[in-house]
Amino acid sequence: MPKMKTKSSAKKRFKLTGTGKIKRKHAFKSHILTKKTTVQKRRLTHATLVHESDEKSIRQQLVL
Repeated sequence: MPKMKTKSSAKKRFKLTGTGKIKRKHAFKSHILTKKTTVQKRRLTHATLVHESDEKSIRQQLVL
Protein backbone atom coordinates (compact mmCIF):
# COMPACT_ATOMS: atom_id res chain seq x y z
CA MET A 1 0.00 0.00 0.00
CA PRO A 2 1.44 3.43 -0.91
CA LYS A 3 2.11 6.14 1.65
CA MET A 4 -0.62 8.69 2.31
CA LYS A 5 0.13 12.12 0.92
CA THR A 6 -0.49 15.24 2.98
CA LYS A 7 -2.51 18.09 1.46
CA SER A 8 -0.02 20.75 0.40
CA SER A 9 -2.44 23.54 1.29
CA ALA A 10 -2.79 22.26 4.86
CA LYS A 11 0.95 21.67 5.16
CA LYS A 12 1.57 25.36 4.41
CA ARG A 13 -1.12 26.72 6.74
CA PHE A 14 -0.88 24.66 9.94
CA LYS A 15 1.85 23.69 12.43
CA LEU A 16 1.76 21.32 15.39
CA THR A 17 2.57 22.51 18.89
CA GLY A 18 4.61 20.47 21.34
CA THR A 19 1.46 19.18 23.03
CA GLY A 20 -0.08 18.07 19.72
CA LYS A 21 -2.51 20.93 19.17
CA ILE A 22 -2.77 22.59 15.76
CA LYS A 23 -1.68 26.21 15.38
CA ARG A 24 -2.98 28.58 12.69
CA LYS A 25 -2.65 32.20 11.62
CA HIS A 26 -5.49 34.70 11.44
CA ALA A 27 -7.09 35.55 8.11
CA PHE A 28 -7.60 39.07 6.68
CA LYS A 29 -4.05 40.28 7.32
CA SER A 30 -2.53 40.04 3.83
CA HIS A 31 -3.94 42.98 1.83
CA ILE A 32 -6.46 45.85 1.89
CA LEU A 33 -4.96 46.96 5.21
CA THR A 34 -5.58 50.71 4.82
CA LYS A 35 -9.25 50.50 5.84
CA LYS A 36 -8.53 48.29 8.88
CA THR A 37 -7.74 49.92 12.19
CA THR A 38 -4.35 49.55 13.85
CA VAL A 39 -5.94 47.66 16.73
CA GLN A 40 -7.61 45.23 14.35
CA LYS A 41 -4.36 44.58 12.46
CA ARG A 42 -2.46 44.08 15.71
CA ARG A 43 -4.98 41.51 16.95
CA LEU A 44 -4.74 39.59 13.68
CA THR A 45 -0.93 39.36 14.01
CA HIS A 46 -0.86 36.68 16.71
CA ALA A 47 -1.28 32.99 15.93
CA THR A 48 -4.05 30.97 17.61
CA LEU A 49 -5.20 27.38 17.93
CA VAL A 50 -7.60 25.60 15.59
CA HIS A 51 -11.12 25.08 16.99
CA GLU A 52 -11.96 21.58 18.26
CA SER A 53 -14.69 21.09 15.64
CA ASP A 54 -12.21 21.63 12.77
CA GLU A 55 -9.34 19.66 14.28
CA LYS A 56 -10.42 16.23 12.97
CA SER A 57 -10.57 17.31 9.32
CA ILE A 58 -7.23 19.11 9.51
CA ARG A 59 -5.56 16.07 11.10
CA GLN A 60 -6.86 13.97 8.17
CA GLN A 61 -5.40 16.47 5.70
CA LEU A 62 -2.05 16.43 7.50
CA VAL A 63 -2.23 12.59 7.74
CA LEU A 64 -1.58 12.45 11.50
